[in-house]
Amino acid sequence: MSEFLNEVNSYVWSNALVYLCLAAGVYFSIRSRFVQIRQVPEMIRLMFKGETSPSGISSFQALTMSLAGRVGTGNIAGVATAIAFGGPGALFWMWTVAFLGASTSFVECTLGQIYKDRDKLTGEYRGGPAYYLSRAFAHTAAAPAMKVYGYVFAAVTILAMGLLLPSVQSNSMASAMNSAWGFSKWWVAVGTVIVLAFVIIGGVKRIATFASIVVPFMAVVYIVLALVVVLMNAGEVPGILQMIFASAFGLDSAFGAILGAAVMWGVKRGIYSNEAGQGTGPHAAAAAEVSHPAKQGLVQAFAVYVDTLFICSATGFLILSTGAYRVFEGESADGAVIREGGNILPADAEVGPAFAQTGFDTLWNGAGSTFIAISLAFFCITTIIAYYYMAETNLRFILGKASTIDVPYLRGTVGSNATMVLQALILVSVTLGAVSTASEAWTLGDIGVGLMAWLNIVGIIILQQPAYKALWDYEKQKKQGLDPTFDPVALGITGATFWENYDPVTGKDKVVSTT
Repeated sequence: MSEFLNEVNSYVWSNALVYLCLAAGVYFSIRSRFVQIRQVPEMIRLMFKGETSPSGISSFQALTMSLAGRVGTGNIAGVATAIAFGGPGALFWMWTVAFLGASTSFVECTLGQIYKDRDKLTGEYRGGPAYYLSRAFAHTAAAPAMKVYGYVFAAVTILAMGLLLPSVQSNSMASAMNSAWGFSKWWVAVGTVIVLAFVIIGGVKRIATFASIVVPFMAVVYIVLALVVVLMNAGEVPGILQMIFASAFGLDSAFGAILGAAVMWGVKRGIYSNEAGQGTGPHAAAAAEVSHPAKQGLVQAFAVYVDTLFICSATGFLILSTGAYRVFEGESADGAVIREGGNILPADAEVGPAFAQTGFDTLWNGAGSTFIAISLAFFCITTIIAYYYMAETNLRFILGKASTIDVPYLRGTVGSNATMVLQALILVSVTLGAVSTASEAWTLGDIGVGLMAWLNIVGIIILQQPAYKALWDYEKQKKQGLDPTFDPVALGITGATFWENYDPVTGKDKVVSTT
């Protein structure tokens, strides 16, 4: 089975996907006139603006819910893996994919807002790639094909978010706790399932509330403590920067042979971490209560920076400045060691959280394992919760109106019963992931990320135009001193049925005269 999964992963994560991600980021940056640079002040301002309603959450809650999905084991174990198999230069390519990916994130998240809908079962806002892929070409000859495309994406997302990706998070968390405190992985699995069951059964409002409290706190604490370690090793920073850039472009003879691996692992782990282009961000973006889709597109673009430029960089500099790393040949821990940092890693240290744990131990001897275990517990649980929300959103999309039909002999509707099955599936995935090997868990996760990225990036390249129309309209209204509101009909955008029937001034559906 492992050989089969590795073979599938090699096809999904071929060079074609890496170059597609980079090329799409360059293209979207140019088309948007580098929105990820021009609008940074507006991104920061909008983060703390916005209203909530019975149907939608605030921009800040949507940001934190999105970050809950982005900030996870990829920010710790993922960075360590990228350095181990791609060299220090992989960090540069993670930065690159974050910078370019911010424009990709703007496009996909703005589309998520434009084509969102109100859940027929709960009344909450729902949206994401499945929604915009199936609705953007309404009333055109391409509508049937794109609708099928949307359903395919929804099915793949349920598979990825409900089964493949949660196992990576629970595996890293269980490994870190086992290393720090000797906890049985089975006990970690049981504890995680109990916490998750309490939160996810509460619905999107409870998920958003939980994320808005936990995510900012855990991110700030982690970044601050990682930077303390880096500052204690400040003399190493110039050499680290030189090594990162030399490795990224093959200028260091030791890393020249793995230049291709640096690009591959930097892009792969960058996307795994910040999820730009994967199609996850639009789900949280669509849940926000805003008067204009571009507002949430800008907020979500900034989430990419928070994830990679701040949190992943903190991990990378922590590992490199303390020398708590090894770089392997052949993109495998079984390969020869090309370079080892300060020879401080235990001989049997696995590639992953152990790198960061050892790095923290250089300053707080014995506390590194505990701190990383606690950090991963917060990071991974919030990520799994976000995964569940996205899987549920796509389940709702596939069921459509059928979700409200009562099921004979069972309590509840088709939607409520299908939701319970999904909840059980993700809890089983978490349990099995916690007790499986790291290699198997990461392979499954990579396949899930890759499949979603292929479908979503190709999709937003096809239907990107409404996102730019929304951006130009937003900037035009801002120049006029207005708080921008959105009218898809005036902009020639079809298929945005929610906004066609919504009054952004009152925050309610339009009242249609019957006279």
